[in-house]
Amino acid sequence: FYLISLTSLFALIACNQTGTAKLETNKNIVNQFGEAVNNHNYDALDDIVAVSFIRYSQATSEVNIRSLEEFKQFAIVSSESMPDMKGTFEIMVAEGDYVAAYATFTGTQTGPMGPFPATGKTMESKTMAIFRLENGKIVELWIEWDNLAMLSQLGHVPPPEKPEK
Repeated sequence: FYLISLTSLFALIACNQTGTAKLETNKNIVNQFGEAVNNHNYDALDDIVAVSFIRYSQATSEVNIRSLEEFKQFAIVSSESMPDMKGTFEIMVAEGDYVAAYATFTGTQTGPMGPFPATGKTMESKTMAIFRLENGKIVELWIEWDNLAMLSQLGHVPPPEKPEK
């Protein structure tokens, strides 16, 4: 009985370590994704993002990304409006096949961004993202940020009025 219990305990510990290793691997893949985008090294995404990648975002609901190639094109266009944009992961939590991240994006708008002309102003945006991984590749991304705050910092919309006390 004790031998069976010890064997079960060791098997449970081994499975937990394997699960923990998978979570760390998934977080590492998400970090590689961030580094590739920050460095405009979009070919590096081929090894860590699925060809059938899907990106969801209410902040850019008009942008429909349903493949790795569409994401690369989106990233290239985005980098043309803010070549110095950088994302920094501040918090990352992994569970199962998901990695949730809280990040800060900074950048200077030196080129047009959709209908908005370049302003030369900088912005800092807090962003939340959830990545889903499958077989060592990112297959889905949900990403959201406060568009109004970002557009206000860039001078495209007036800042919200502060309520009177």
